Amino acid sequence: MITHLPRLVAGLPPSVAALWRQLFRVDVSHGTIHPPDRMHGWIERAFGSVEAVLHQEIIRVTNLWTLEGAIFNRIRGLRPQQGRYQSDIDQIIAASAGPQDEAGFCTPESGTPEDRFGRVRGRYCLSASNVAKFDGWHGVLIFDQHNPLNFNLERVEDYIQTAGRWFDAVHSADPQAIYPFFIWNSLWRSGASVIHGHAQMSVSHGMAYPKVEMLRRTAEQYQLQNNSNYFQDVWRVHRALGLSLNIHSDNTYGFVSLTPVKEKEVVLFGNDPQELAQSLYHVLDCFVTELGVQSFNVSMTLPPLTDTPESWDNLPTIVRIVDRGDPNSRGSDIGAMELYAATVVASDPFNIANALAGRFPSR
Repeated sequence: MITHLPRLVAGLPPSVAALWRQLFRVDVSHGTIHPPDRMHGWIERAFGSVEAVLHQEIIRVTNLWTLEGAIFNRIRGLRPQQGRYQSDIDQIIAASAGPQDEAGFCTPESGTPEDRFGRVRGRYCLSASNVAKFDGWHGVLIFDQHNPLNFNLERVEDYIQTAGRWFDAVHSADPQAIYPFFIWNSLWRSGASVIHGHAQMSVSHGMAYPKVEMLRRTAEQYQLQNNSNYFQDVWRVHRALGLSLNIHSDNTYGFVSLTPVKEKEVVLFGNDPQELAQSLYHVLDCFVTELGVQSFNVSMTLPPLTDTPESWDNLPTIVRIVDRGDPNSRGSDIGAMELYAATVVASDPFNIANALAGRFPSR
């Protein structure tokens, strides 16, 4: 449990403890409430018992290099949500298919535009040019399955491979476009404006997107200051705490983040796109089939498509996966705390790591 983190940190071997102090800090605070008698019934219905909320332990973890941070309190996940929809997600997805698909994703050949170099075709997906672009080169990868939760290993591998060929096609058409980025938003809670299964790809000029560039600079400075790889050291700390994924490869690593951007965040990194695609599938399959996730975000940060003035030696390909919450909820999972202070998290990373352990079994 995340509440055990201070004890786990105190028990780390000296070499890993030094890495922890170099990379992270944990702060513990305690909150108490004194509810009036008339609230007891509501508290019991919402949280199980009055005693459960009288004394609350809050764990705050901060990455000292990126200044990413998360505040953990399991009580937050038990809060009653007002205005929750009562709907069947499968019915909503099915009802939006076929003629009701105004975006044209069900008939992409005739219903979506193409890039000036045409389309890139995979076995289970097809590229299109995004109508409302957030960059000059902004494409859509339209899946052959309308339901975005209908995927398997072959499909996820194909999505990543086809995106890679789209990146190459963009760079061939525009040699100044060199910084690729891949995202996959599932359902409306994740920011997807179209229900039909799809991912998005972009390639930027000049420099990488700001958050990617900030991470590149962080990794570069960490290497210079500590003569060690930032990502490997972060992974070593998570592994020592029991939060790494048991991926049997010397090229691909993964962990459940102690400083997640939101619920259940998993980070994968390495230099083999196929292995990363396979690991991504196993994480998403566990999310959907075991953890009940329906809306999620995936991002993939890739190295530039050609040489650049800045060094990318310390930045691998990075995949991040995060749960975006119940699609039936009207309440946002992100508020002012997330935008301007620190992420507030209800899910316990140790529980997520336990669920994922079965997807990456020991040898």
